[in-house]
Amino acid sequence: MKTLFLVRHAKSSWDDTALPDKDRPLNDRGKRDAAKMGERLAKIDVKPDLILSSPARRALTTAEIVAKKLDYKLKNILVNDRLYAVDADDLLDVIRKLGDKSKRVMLFGHNPELTELAHRLSSKITRMPTCAVAEFTFDAKSWANTGEDKPTKVTLETLG
Repeated sequence: MKTLFLVRHAKSSWDDTALPDKDRPLNDRGKRDAAKMGERLAKIDVKPDLILSSPARRALTTAEIVAKKLDYKLKNILVNDRLYAVDADDLLDVIRKLGDKSKRVMLFGHNPELTELAHRLSSKITRMPTCAVAEFTFDAKSWANTGEDKPTKVTLETLG
């Protein structure tokens, strides 16, 4: 079994319009929401083997806040440039190239590509608001066919 968690970063700040997009931080609500979502995931005993994050500050900060709640070591978060300013095909390519050792992978990124990928994996998901977590369970031994194999279970957690 393989489980993929697609996590859209929490609400970011637009206060400093001079900041490059990649450097935008979370706003106060975003920090609170990331902590709430992390607590919710911890309550249902989510234990990722691997956390991947976009290098964008808002995504990485969301990943770090959630990781702390899940007792995942921050030093083990892998930052992948291929998770920023890409499309759903690029995300799928990153997932398909994951080593098969990891069974539960959590990927922190951005819209619209996360919603597009989530919808491709399950037509039930049409929108991923900030800090949403889409969970897909596959009856598979490898990540190589992700997107071709249909998930056996799909859930969407939101704070709305």
